[in-house]
Amino acid sequence: MLHRSTISRMGAAVRRLSTQSPPNYRRMILESRAYDVAEQTPLQEAPALSHALQNRVLLKREDLQPVFSFKIRGAYNKMASLTDEEKAAGCVCCSAGNHAQGVALSARKLGIRAKIVMPLATPDIKVNAVRHHGKDSVDIVLHGKTFDDAAAEAHRLVEEEKLTMILPFDDPYVIAGQGTIGMEILQQTSGSGEKLDAIFVASGGGGMLAGIAAWVKQIRPSVKVIGVEAADAAGMTASLQAGKVIELDHVGLFADGAAVKKVGTETFRVCQQYVDEMVTVSTDEICAAIKAGFNDTRAILEPAGVLSIAGMTQYAKTRGLSGCQFVAVTSGANIDFARLRFVSERADSHERLLAVEIDENPGAFLRLNRRLDAVGVRITEFSYRYADAQKARIHLSFHSPSAEHAAAAIRELQEEESPLGFARGGAYQVLDLSDNELAKRRSWRRYRVRGTSVYSTIVTTALMLDEYLWVSRFRKKTRNVSRRS
Repeated sequence: MLHRSTISRMGAAVRRLSTQSPPNYRRMILESRAYDVAEQTPLQEAPALSHALQNRVLLKREDLQPVFSFKIRGAYNKMASLTDEEKAAGCVCCSAGNHAQGVALSARKLGIRAKIVMPLATPDIKVNAVRHHGKDSVDIVLHGKTFDDAAAEAHRLVEEEKLTMILPFDDPYVIAGQGTIGMEILQQTSGSGEKLDAIFVASGGGGMLAGIAAWVKQIRPSVKVIGVEAADAAGMTASLQAGKVIELDHVGLFADGAAVKKVGTETFRVCQQYVDEMVTVSTDEICAAIKAGFNDTRAILEPAGVLSIAGMTQYAKTRGLSGCQFVAVTSGANIDFARLRFVSERADSHERLLAVEIDENPGAFLRLNRRLDAVGVRITEFSYRYADAQKARIHLSFHSPSAEHAAAAIRELQEEESPLGFARGGAYQVLDLSDNELAKRRSWRRYRVRGTSVYSTIVTTALMLDEYLWVSRFRKKTRNVSRRS
């Protein structure tokens, strides 16, 4: 483990950062002040992930920092570098996430006044977290309906009150602070006797990815540094492919800690020079990674915090790799508790979603349920929508142990003649929505069925009967109205 005294001696052995351009990140990382407040986080073995991937997996636990995120490293290093005049004037940042908490704690530790600007709609849990870390050193400014409104207010405060803006990623001192993670990883793996093959790092604005890559590729260039982004917020991937910084039209917000439309100019330059590859992952892969991380750590990591695990899993599986040693940086654990049900449902890759059209007559849904039951399918959730006098549309969810099993269930519904001997009125029209993002995000599933298979069948039938009686009453009212007119 790196000790603070060791870091101090290493920093004293080199000159203070000069004004040279581009920055000397190797020197800046050695001299980083991050260790005044940040923890040297453990590199933890992940036995379940290692077994599943047939590779040795180590997790760099940045979620164990005092603010439950790596952001404290860069924020503190930047704020510690301010001149006495800048410290006296104070600083400002615009953030509703981990960066705000890092700035708040850094302000309290350094005795600097800080203003944290957040949109008006920021959840209380995030506002309270910033207040907890910053205490009397922080003024929270709630302003504007959108993040852009809040950012504009932060820039106004810079101009009018002469505050220093603490950027979340596009600043050399922030990049260097995050780069201490890479320094720790190489030190922690140097005596293992095993070759380190790759480090997987989440990327939003690119600060952590740039910092880790800048250190690792200069000290141990044989180790790959692989960035991971959400597929719907892949700004660094798009920029590296284009050879210039690209601003995305929109970004998905599920991995909100890494949802950035435009990466930094400096982070892009560093990543272009040092990063080996980029990987993009889906929402389902992120949810599965949260579950995998929990299985090995018993910690509930945030979506952005497990991008590295999701990317590593995809990378190893698609390339058929085994016997390698990988490090995944788990970068944060500030998750909104209300999102856990959504994560739990999406983490189960065996869940299948179907849209099925059935006849609008008594017993039609029961026949559908029996046909699925014949191939071992238990409906867990469904929505019954009256389409017209002849047809109804069912959206249903069920769990399947394998893709082959799910395909067999779909074939059973689509075939005209049942090999199982069930009477049919023709094949069902079936649409598999299992990979449809819109269908998964919409809360169309009205009824949830739990318990044993017998209990599930009883409840499903009862709900079907209740729905059918409601539809029958609706049709009767419609006919009566037609007769009167």
